[in-house]
Amino acid sequence: MKAISLVPGTTNVHVTDVDEPKIQKKSEVKIKIREVGICGTDREEASGGRADAPAGQKELIIGHEMFGEVAEVGSPDQGVKVGDPVVLMVRRPCGQCQPCKADCQDMCETGNYTERGIKGCNGYQAEYVVDDLKYLIKVPPTLKDLAVMTEPTTVVEKAIDHCCRLQTARLPVDPDPMKWLQGKTALVAGLGPIGLLAAMVLLLRGAKVIGIDRADPSALKPQILTALGGIFVQSTDNNKQNIEKVAPQVDLILDAAGVPTLDFEMLTTLGFNGILTLTGVPGKGHPLTVNGAPIFEQMVLKNQILFGSVNAGHQHFEQAVKDLEAARTKWPGQIERIITSRTNYTDFAKVLESRSKEEIKAVITW
Repeated sequence: MKAISLVPGTTNVHVTDVDEPKIQKKSEVKIKIREVGICGTDREEASGGRADAPAGQKELIIGHEMFGEVAEVGSPDQGVKVGDPVVLMVRRPCGQCQPCKADCQDMCETGNYTERGIKGCNGYQAEYVVDDLKYLIKVPPTLKDLAVMTEPTTVVEKAIDHCCRLQTARLPVDPDPMKWLQGKTALVAGLGPIGLLAAMVLLLRGAKVIGIDRADPSALKPQILTALGGIFVQSTDNNKQNIEKVAPQVDLILDAAGVPTLDFEMLTTLGFNGILTLTGVPGKGHPLTVNGAPIFEQMVLKNQILFGSVNAGHQHFEQAVKDLEAARTKWPGQIERIITSRTNYTDFAKVLESRSKEEIKAVITW
């Protein structure tokens, strides 16, 4: 079968022929891949950045944002059948630490996890994959054209879920984490796919959402944000003042940009008892000089939290499917606009090695 493979540490990315995977256990399913999203991680890998081939192999099949349909089942009594639309999780447990033993590999403590298409395990840019049912999430047939965005949505589902759990644990509020955002003000920094999906989830939870980005107000990203009911603020030299004009108290900030200078600046806009979660991974850049004293003083005097979040658990995949369904109903035709291109796998280089000015989410089709 065909697959998109790379030699880790190089820019050698190519379509190759590999053996078609076979089911080995009753708990496994074979999936026909339909779509795989392209993200910054894929482009980092393709430019020679972080990527690890499976043990004993020289190449890595890339891709971790997938949607497919069941092609074969290891046993007919597993709750899935041929033709079912599905998505698969990304990370696999180390088998050593307590979180991984409890199926919480997104919180692995050893760093010895593997990730499909990223670290030590082949990914989803292939005609077929085989995996265990425990990593599979069924998707409603009505969500087929949006299902490829499930995995990036899980990133913000986890970050927002943990924000709400932390806040309900320490504040005198309703203990249900799903209710904490009602009436709160949330700021999303960066309006790429992660930022827009974060805005979607935050709005569904009842928050007032402000999105900040360098994009021109007439561009597609601000258009989508405002169509969902968010407020767009164009990033300038006066970000703090511009944000304070529309939100004197910011309760939650979600970083989806991965720009350290912006993160420190956004932190100064965070209100009392506020929480800031980092989901963007900064690229290597010039050293940054920061006056830490007033920042830490603010965090102490205002009871603030700053934490990072990566990957997602099974419950976040399930919630992502529910929220994508809810968003499609609430804002017909809007979430679909986040996918700005679909490209056949034979022409993968067109979107993997470059990106258009208006691109938000590029998708490879199989």
